[in-house]
Amino acid sequence: MAVTIRDVAKAAGVSASTVSRALSMPDIVDAATRERVLRVADHLGYQPNRAARGLITGRTGNIGLILPDLANPFFPSVVKGIQRQAHEADYQVFVADTDEDASAELGLVRSLAKQVDGIILCSPRMKPAELREAAGLAPIVLVNRKAGTIPSVAMDNADGMRQVVDHLVGLGHRRIGFVAGPRSSWSTRERQRGLRAASTRAGVELVEVGNFAPTFDGGIAAAEGVLISGVTAVVAYNDLVAMGLVSALRDRGVDVPSQLSVVGIDNIQMSAMGHPTLTTLGIPKEKAGRRAVDLLLHLLADPSGTATYERELPTELLVRQSTAPARP
Repeated sequence: MAVTIRDVAKAAGVSASTVSRALSMPDIVDAATRERVLRVADHLGYQPNRAARGLITGRTGNIGLILPDLANPFFPSVVKGIQRQAHEADYQVFVADTDEDASAELGLVRSLAKQVDGIILCSPRMKPAELREAAGLAPIVLVNRKAGTIPSVAMDNADGMRQVVDHLVGLGHRRIGFVAGPRSSWSTRERQRGLRAASTRAGVELVEVGNFAPTFDGGIAAAEGVLISGVTAVVAYNDLVAMGLVSALRDRGVDVPSQLSVVGIDNIQMSAMGHPTLTTLGIPKEKAGRRAVDLLLHLLADPSGTATYERELPTELLVRQSTAPARP
């Protein structure tokens, strides 16, 4: 005979409702109680009946995840963090990819809203009004974006850009370029703001070299503008752009880093594989995914929305081979 939730409750010495909460919303259950319930459930071989639980709780046991480009190596680590944390809370994750089409995001929220308990929007390009509409359709948590009182997990861009500028200034660079990403990207604006502030504070010149796709090809397209700008070091929107830029510079006979230093952002796995290995600002991608699930579970436990949750995660500069002292 199949083990029931009442069997687990009896063996753990708690109520059936406590077992249900420990399995579906673990963050709102006392840690010791939760651990005891999970240990007993595992020992007895209890398997939750999703359909029955849904009828009782009104929950689907599903989380929606919308991201702009699953092919971008930044996002799989975020997805892995989300899936692992969701699995621990007995949730399944539905993933949707907008293929960098900002106009598709709100439509996907509308489509997923009735099939999931909440939605995580990763690096959304939506306008603030659209985000507010999305938050009215389902519980929403943002990753790599802030918008009003919508719960969010973001990176400390200001401190990250300070680390980058301090490193380049320490190498003697006085004219630094920035290859920006899409205009609609919140990260582009935050990184611009951080670089402007850090450059002003350090007394060096910042040259902004247009907006480009957040891809390897985007970096190739940026190369000509970077060379024309006369900078001695350049910060790219992300590692993919940086790697495309390094490739295009090499094709033009420009050596990185002896003639031009290049810094990426994200610390994707490939950034340490090429030649030269890429100096990059490390982003805690998997941790961001886990924190997003935690926030969503808190939001589901507090449907009144009276509390605002926000997490800002630290970044770390990883110095490798693509940066060197500026030429005299």
